[in-house]
Amino acid sequence: ASPAAAQNTRAPAAPENPPASAPAPGIGDLLVAPTRLVFENRTRTAELTLLNIGGQIATYRISFSHLQMTETGELKEIETPEPGAPFADALIRYSPRQVTLAPNVAQTIRLQLRKPESLADGEYRSHLLFRAVPSEQAIPGNVVENDPSKKPTGFSIRLTPIYGVSIPVIVRHGQTSAKVGIAALTVTPPRENRPATLTLKMERRGNESVYGNLKAVWVPAGGREQVVGIVNGIAVYTPNADRLIEVPLQLPAGATLTKGRLRVTFQRAEQNGELLASAETAIP
Repeated sequence: ASPAAAQNTRAPAAPENPPASAPAPGIGDLLVAPTRLVFENRTRTAELTLLNIGGQIATYRISFSHLQMTETGELKEIETPEPGAPFADALIRYSPRQVTLAPNVAQTIRLQLRKPESLADGEYRSHLLFRAVPSEQAIPGNVVENDPSKKPTGFSIRLTPIYGVSIPVIVRHGQTSAKVGIAALTVTPPRENRPATLTLKMERRGNESVYGNLKAVWVPAGGREQVVGIVNGIAVYTPNADRLIEVPLQLPAGATLTKGRLRVTFQRAEQNGELLASAETAIP
């Protein structure tokens, strides 16, 4: 796999997508490209571009974090590596470690891979975290009181949320491979205000993560097939064997999920990427 767009600690940070709203200007207005880096074969260097799309100057601190993916795709911070999923941060050097960006100004982050001679074969992964550093003006309720006659009357605690975005940085060394399958396809009919949904299980085997796009195609009996569901940027990280996926299905007006087949494919995220898995289920 080559670097491609994806995938979102201690402060609420590291969502695969930036927060929909931020508590103050400049906190969540950061674009990172690409949003996924893979070092493999002879690749030893890479670059990221940060862009402040907000209206105010913003500062971001850059560090590595270690995230574990649950079976449902959530990311949780961990302190020690899981068996079969060693961290990559000790293998990567990067600079700068902190940036201050004016509105609509971009900054390049450079990364370099350094492999020790004794490095064991396998896939190594950490997540590069871009965490906003709020200014004094951005902290809610941060008012400086200049009247010496007014004395503190009690003890108070103010919590300031810190937002961030993280991207996976993956190092593959030696012999790595993965196979992926699709199983347990279940279709739930539409109900109330919810569309029909497809649930399935991605099954990953091997010592390499997989990443790609999922597509559901409805093939009615005697009719023309139509794409009814797409979920892009699905990752199944090592050491996870399975991941559960839910796909909302958007049927054409007047169409129903009866007397046909639902075909699901999973392929690498690159344009015209390799087909990694496929499955289908008949619907009476």
